Amino acid sequence: MAAAVVTKTAWKLQEIVAHSSNVSSLVLGKKSGRLLATGGDDCRVNVWSVNKPNCVMSLSGHTTPIESLQISAKEELLVAGSQSGSIRVWDLEAAKILRTLLGHKANICSLDFHPYGSFVASGSLDTDIKLWDVRRKGCIFKYKSHTQAVRCLRFSPDGKWLASAADDHTVKLWDLTAGKVMFEFTGHSGPVSVVEFHPSEYLLASGSSDRTIRFWDLEKFHVVSCIEEEATPVRCVLFNPDGCCLYGGYQDSLRVYGWEPERCFDVVLVNWGKVADLAICNNQLIGVSCAQSTVSSFVVDLSRVTKSGSVPHGLLRNDEPLSQPTPTGSSLRRSYDRPSTSCSKPQSRVKHSSESERRSPSSEEERDEKESKAEIQNPEDYKEIFQPKNAISRTPPRMNEPFPAPPEDEPVTAKEAAKPDQPVEVQTPLPKQELALKNQSQTELVDEEIMSQIRKGHKTVCMVLTSRHKNLDTVRAVWSTSDFKSSVDSAVATNDLSVVVDLLNIVNQTASLWKLDLCTVVLPQIEKLLQSKYESYVQTGCTSLKLILQRFLPLITDILAAPPSVGVDITREERLHKCRLCYEQLKNISNIVKNKSGLSGRHGSAFRELHLLMAALE
Repeated sequence: MAAAVVTKTAWKLQEIVAHSSNVSSLVLGKKSGRLLATGGDDCRVNVWSVNKPNCVMSLSGHTTPIESLQISAKEELLVAGSQSGSIRVWDLEAAKILRTLLGHKANICSLDFHPYGSFVASGSLDTDIKLWDVRRKGCIFKYKSHTQAVRCLRFSPDGKWLASAADDHTVKLWDLTAGKVMFEFTGHSGPVSVVEFHPSEYLLASGSSDRTIRFWDLEKFHVVSCIEEEATPVRCVLFNPDGCCLYGGYQDSLRVYGWEPERCFDVVLVNWGKVADLAICNNQLIGVSCAQSTVSSFVVDLSRVTKSGSVPHGLLRNDEPLSQPTPTGSSLRRSYDRPSTSCSKPQSRVKHSSESERRSPSSEEERDEKESKAEIQNPEDYKEIFQPKNAISRTPPRMNEPFPAPPEDEPVTAKEAAKPDQPVEVQTPLPKQELALKNQSQTELVDEEIMSQIRKGHKTVCMVLTSRHKNLDTVRAVWSTSDFKSSVDSAVATNDLSVVVDLLNIVNQTASLWKLDLCTVVLPQIEKLLQSKYESYVQTGCTSLKLILQRFLPLITDILAAPPSVGVDITREERLHKCRLCYEQLKNISNIVKNKSGLSGRHGSAFRELHLLMAALE
């Protein structure tokens, strides 16, 4: 009797080189879980089948890197937003550009399709949210309330609400029929990057860089529970289709959460790195991630994942017993009223924007659409994915089969590997003693090689760390006996940027420590950090500069613009001198920021935001 084959819970489906340059955005089609769109720094959008290595379709037309992508609920349309603020909507079935939407002044950070209408919502680095009518080719409403970049947008399942998450640490719920904010959810202590509606209940989940996930009640407008104490921030979230749990995609892991009370049902280790999007189909969760120009897709078998129960992984406090989870289908909250047909227009009462927002197509937009192309790279896959939807069939449509799971144990016996008409070649095994000696010698060689690699540069690292520790001790001693500015002066005197970074990371978390005279000392160091080859140094420099611009730039410009005072005012003269010094330093830094604002990825977005904040200097 043959033994049962044990299959894996999570496995890599495939890995592809998606673009000729770095991949900047990717998204999965939620209906089938099979459609994948990738956007790159090469300004192209490529469409793939997640389990096939060849590109199905390549979409060109954008002139700057792609920042955001979204696929419509029926997987017929695709929208792409670029660094320049332009948006293009593609008809995938017809393989052609449908609309070019212009209006944003900076990067498109987030996009979402309305579930029942031909509407698209866009969020930008310029802090605006726009609602577009794809058929009329215009913006029908502009929402202004966020103070920083809008990172995520989601329509509610009934299409009446829009949730927005931003870098200003807030989540806002918009009533599309009234055109205003229904409620602003505060509580996160960091930028909010993901937000997701429950599929049936009035419940919203949001994830932030503060490493928490919060669940919000949309009837009573309060927090239901909060998932805390995770090692890294959540990168994407998705509710199970029946609403029984929430999946959180983390660096190299998938976590399964309940919220009343908060608990972690299961943790699945998945070697997907920085996962970017999730989809569910055939009781399998598909996740995609990217690294430079490569995109990888992974599968998690949800039949082997715990989605409910009374024995959670962690999140137990004070040995308190957990209450029983709410059974699936017995909602504690109100459910969405879904439209009876797909032709309904929930936004019919939305206040329309000005004529300038709803302008007729310009010659620039028409030229952009003519220059945009959809190249079908693989006609067979294209027909298989898109053409059957237009065909009339007398039989039910073919359902996508689940992805087969590889076996847990790879070795195959000689009997299983042999074909019916072929003899089985059996190798004579080595004697146990000889095999043990061979394995031992191989292990010793591998161990020695590993130790040799570890020893390389070890002494140098120890010397660097010793010197850094000594410098930090000096700075701490000055801080304990004098004011904070003196400790910053001593850190600058060490001529060690790592010490400056350590000190700035403390200052960035304590706003009360910032003073105008501190800015005069820190700004030259920030100029060095922004040009550093180390990502952490650049990130710290960007954070410090942003705080300085937000707190002191209005003061600096006001003092410099004020008329000269009558008489002698020493305090005012000193303040004026500091403001002039800061202004000159900021002008020098603005050139660096402007040059780096064309970069892609996280740093590129940070530099573009700084460039907007420094507009007052010009």
